[in-house]
Amino acid sequence: MRLLEERICEEGKVLGDDILKVDGFINQQVDPQLMLEIGKEFANHFKDRGITKIATIESSGIAPALMTAMEMEVPLIIMKKSPSKVLKTDFYNTEVVSFTKGTSYELTVSKSHISEEDHVLIIDDFLANGEASTGAIRLIRKANATIAGLGILIEKSFQPGREKLEEAKVEVYSLARIASLIGGNIQFKQN
Repeated sequence: MRLLEERICEEGKVLGDDILKVDGFINQQVDPQLMLEIGKEFANHFKDRGITKIATIESSGIAPALMTAMEMEVPLIIMKKSPSKVLKTDFYNTEVVSFTKGTSYELTVSKSHISEEDHVLIIDDFLANGEASTGAIRLIRKANATIAGLGILIEKSFQPGREKLEEAKVEVYSLARIASLIGGNIQFKQN
C-alpha cells in the first residue's frame, strides 16, 4: 500500500537492523485517516471470504482492526494479553513470546465471542517472527472457527514469520513488506 509505505519513509525510525519505530502514526499516536484507508484496503482484499468477525491482539492492532470491522460490518474481537478477572473459566488461552519485548504473555479470548460458525480475519500491526499471529491462530482454532486470513500492516520480510504462517496454511496479506533495515535504510520488498 503506497500510502503506508510513504508514511513509513517519512516518519518511521530505524532502531538497529531489526526494529522499526512507527509510534507517531500507528501505535502510540494513531492517524485515524490512515487507519480508515488501511481498513478499506483489508476489507476490499478479503471481501469474498465470508468473514463474520475480525480479531486482533491488544493494543496496536486495535485501530486498523476496528476500521476493517467497520468497513466489513462485522464485530471486532480483541484478544487480551492477560487473563481477565471476570472470565473465570470461559475463555481460550495460549502463551505467546513477544519479539519486541523479549517476554511471554498469556493470550486470552472469551468463549462467548467466537464459535465454530465464525470465519475470522486476523489484523495485526507487525509481522516479524510470527509468534503473536500464531498465538491468535491457536486461539481461533481452539474454538474450531475458520481462519479467513491474516492482514498485516508492516511485515519484516527478513524474519521468518511469513514462512511459519504459510506452513500453517494461513494467507498473509501485508500492506508494507520491509526487505531490510540495515544501516538505518528502509528498503521495501516488492510483491
